[in-house]
Amino acid sequence: MNKRKLAGIIAAAVLGAQLFASTAPVYAAELNQMGEAVSKVARTTKEALADWEAWTRDHAYRLDTIKPVEDKIEKESFKDLAMLKSLLHDKRIVFLGESSHGVAEFNQAKTRLIQYLHEEMGYNVLAFESGLSNASLAYGQIGTQSAEQTMKDSIFGVWWSKEILPLFDYLKRTQDSEKPLMLTGFDMQFQYPLMDGKWLKDGKLAERLKQAEEKLADYAGGTELEAYQKEKNRLIGVYKEVLRALKAKESEQHIKALYPSNPKLVKQLERSLQDRIRVADEYVELSIKANRSYAEEDYTAYAETFLESMEWRDQVMLDNLLWLATEVYPNEKFIVWAHNDHIRKAHSEVMGSPYPVKLMGERLPEEWKKYSYVLGLYPVSGKTSDNSGAVHDVLPLEEGSIESIVSQASRSPYTFIDLKHRSNERGNSWMFEPRYAYSWGMIPESFVARDQYDGLLLIDDVHPPQYIRGSK
Repeated sequence: MNKRKLAGIIAAAVLGAQLFASTAPVYAAELNQMGEAVSKVARTTKEALADWEAWTRDHAYRLDTIKPVEDKIEKESFKDLAMLKSLLHDKRIVFLGESSHGVAEFNQAKTRLIQYLHEEMGYNVLAFESGLSNASLAYGQIGTQSAEQTMKDSIFGVWWSKEILPLFDYLKRTQDSEKPLMLTGFDMQFQYPLMDGKWLKDGKLAERLKQAEEKLADYAGGTELEAYQKEKNRLIGVYKEVLRALKAKESEQHIKALYPSNPKLVKQLERSLQDRIRVADEYVELSIKANRSYAEEDYTAYAETFLESMEWRDQVMLDNLLWLATEVYPNEKFIVWAHNDHIRKAHSEVMGSPYPVKLMGERLPEEWKKYSYVLGLYPVSGKTSDNSGAVHDVLPLEEGSIESIVSQASRSPYTFIDLKHRSNERGNSWMFEPRYAYSWGMIPESFVARDQYDGLLLIDDVHPPQYIRGSK
């Protein structure tokens, strides 16, 4: 190093020391002021919880009841839901979620919300996380059969309960009004009753469709991959033949006579058959591979294949929902009934989810998200049922969890809180940072509430549904 450069370094060091020494008292004073400011902003965990609960107490809505109206709807029947008009005034799709399919109070609350949205806000289409063909066919006979039969024909058995019957009574009652509530589904899974072709004029073809449905469902639930691959093209051929028969002119009049309540049924059956062809071509093999991996205790392969099948299913569900909204009911507003996981806006970002993949809500195009409102439902305490009907306790809430913050603040059995129309501030920062919540009342997950939902409805002291059985 030359002497000139060395001198420059020494000079800079000395000058720097002099500058620091001369300004040290000023810096110290500023640092003291900053420290005082920080001490005023920083919070202990206890103080943060108190701030969050105070803010939430001021901004949460306490519902009077979750019980649907079973008789005549009066002017004051939904006065506690009036805030929804300002929140949903520009929304075309309202997604009604649930953290578990097995909660009686969720069925009640969502039925009441559907009544309000239909009566007061013109939401005229109810789309279930159930088979497109099942729901559409059942709706076609809603005026000529019991509400219970329509329920069993249209939606998955996890929802067959006394608490959901008022919804199907309401659906039936509205058919005589100027604005009936229309029922449909958007799922592609096999669902009983399977398509049996009663709507086909050709009885022999109807029987072949019934046999193909049973065969395809059996393969999807089994492990016989090689046997399925040999029979796959024949089964697809049956569906293609039925699709051609459906498009024949005489079929439309025949179907309209059998299913007078659903003028859109032919179009929906055509879509359902196209779905079946895709299921037979791609999804069934995924299902068989997952089943085989599980049977062989190859849980890594099982997880990979199962997650792939989950994403496949949710993409088809999204495609069907958007098809319904653009091609079948292009001028109607929709209510969508599904599990929280399917409707969340960024499900793949949820820590602790058994299936951290992109599901339907996350795949929703941005222009549709803009005109949608996603409501997540959670229990605070009580018991829930899983899909097999087994009963589980809702786990005790963790301090600082989403359910704990909202329920402690509200001190109400039914609490609704809007997340969408909020800016991050001291009192509501909980909804802008990762917090715990229980899926199914017992699986801890961590997520940013506002990134996943537009609103939350929490219900205290929940119970398993009173199931109505008696069908496969």
